[in-house]
Amino acid sequence: MKKIFVTLLVLVGITAIAQRPEGKKQDSKMEDFTPEQIATLHTKKMTLALDLTTAQQSKVKALTLENAKERKEKMEERKAKRKDKEGVRPTKEERFAMQNAMLDHKIAQKAKMKQILSDEQYTKWEKMQAHRSKRMGKHKKYVKKRKGPKKEEK
Repeated sequence: MKKIFVTLLVLVGITAIAQRPEGKKQDSKMEDFTPEQIATLHTKKMTLALDLTTAQQSKVKALTLENAKERKEKMEERKAKRKDKEGVRPTKEERFAMQNAMLDHKIAQKAKMKQILSDEQYTKWEKMQAHRSKRMGKHKKYVKKRKGPKKEEK
């Protein structure tokens, strides 16, 4: 009887630990904010990390506000496409165009940040970006592994 009870207790414990936590979606935190709120928060975080002057803060805030508005528009566009097409994936040409546009945008952002920040701040900002992209790469691998292999398109 004692062995059965201990075994049952262990099984219940393992099952409880193995459950995926609900509501842990990372993106949902920023989705709720307006572009102005996102720009303000991002600017303040950068001010703390890079010790920005007030002139730099205003330039960074304008830049992040522009980016936040653009991101919101693209997100709404993707949601609308997803509802219309019901799970149809973009073609290779569309994916290439999206990747190309994203990389062009990153290059332009880097150039703008280089104009705004001092050399020391820019170096630190680049390190922060590299660390962030490394973390995002790990997150993407984890999500991909958890979702499983892609389904074949018909």
